[in-house]
Amino acid sequence: MSAPQLNEEHRGEEILAVFDTAFGQLLAADPAAFRVKFRKMAASAFAFYRGTACLFYHDLTTDPEFGSQRGGPYLDDRTSRVWIHGDLHAENFGTYMDSTGRLIFNVNDFDEAYVGPFTWDLKRFAASVALIGYAKALSDEQITELVRVYADAYRERIHALATGAKSDEVPPFTLDTAEGPLLGALRVARSLTRFGLLDSMTEIRDFERRFASGGGSVELDAATRYKVLAAFDGYLETLPESSLTRPDSYRVKDVVGRRGIGIGSAGLPSYNILLEGNSDALENDVVIYIKQAQTPAVSRHVTDQAISDYFQHEGHRTVISQRALQAHADPWLGWTELDGSGQLVAEVSPYAVDLDWGDIDDPEEIAEVVADLGRATATMHGAADDQSGESLVPFSTERAIDAAIAADEEGFAPLLVDFAHRYGARARADHQTFVDLFRNGRIPGL
Repeated sequence: MSAPQLNEEHRGEEILAVFDTAFGQLLAADPAAFRVKFRKMAASAFAFYRGTACLFYHDLTTDPEFGSQRGGPYLDDRTSRVWIHGDLHAENFGTYMDSTGRLIFNVNDFDEAYVGPFTWDLKRFAASVALIGYAKALSDEQITELVRVYADAYRERIHALATGAKSDEVPPFTLDTAEGPLLGALRVARSLTRFGLLDSMTEIRDFERRFASGGGSVELDAATRYKVLAAFDGYLETLPESSLTRPDSYRVKDVVGRRGIGIGSAGLPSYNILLEGNSDALENDVVIYIKQAQTPAVSRHVTDQAISDYFQHEGHRTVISQRALQAHADPWLGWTELDGSGQLVAEVSPYAVDLDWGDIDDPEEIAEVVADLGRATATMHGAADDQSGESLVPFSTERAIDAAIAADEEGFAPLLVDFAHRYGARARADHQTFVDLFRNGRIPGL
């Protein structure tokens, strides 16, 4: 057997070992959900990359080719302890309506958020740009330029924040300020309605709104329903006082179970709750979800006990992290416990539209989008610090990151470019290895 085959076999075993640590218990509990998840991951190298943050951080902290646990360039005592997104790739951006009623385009999906080195977010995003660029048949030179654009936009925005830029100088992406595909996503979000969402999930029976059967909803037995409602009561205590202005908004109309079968939520039990809206009109009803929160991949590679001790459970961690990283977060965002597991609770938003890369093909347009995402990343890193209301990161993150990059301005973009190309190639090879393992029945439990 030749050396490359031996290496591929060894890498296959390594991938299986990482998967077992990250997914083993959930896979054993619900193999069918993971067959769906893995089929989605098999579709492309990017889909594989989206579903394997666990493998990314394993490589980042154990493989000398990609980094080491001891840190790296731009990392010091403070910049190694920044609130990070944890799964920052090019598709984890989209729209939401903030607590002031304004549509915002920003980073989304904070399930993997934790405290760690800020460069980990940047490297994960940079490699995703390499994968998207490769899938769109861009040259290595074009991919290099895109990663440089991202790095430069991030650097510029961090410096602006660190030197006291006013909010109108660094505005969020809204219907008034966004351009290109970001504005397109916001306009689509604006065209959506609460009635449309309710129409897709519910029906009117006996003059009252109820969840419709089918469509992935699961009817609950009385005991489970009681447990979910008890968890809901616990959740209400975690909401900011400003969230609910009408007492009727606490009233539960219906509860159903759902099975998580997405790339990120396979095997995780979740529930939908239908609530009375802010008026008697049926079109104002609200759907919230309760979802078991998962262990973030980053946390397996950050050994600081003070960080893990800060969180009551994974639901608390997800919510506290999102509130820290996202200015004006979903007013329904909260946490609870169910069957001893931490749960994330939030609204099923009618106004959520993910950035769609399908029609973004022109290199110049891609560069404009990537620059905006660099600015959004910097704004996110700058939000979660001593101004966030949480004591876990008790310093100005934008000033700490700005100072670290300033010590070696010239090396910053090349660091990300080099990583993007090398890890993009690794992810493409890993995707093929994974497909071969999966189709040949080599993944235990499936």
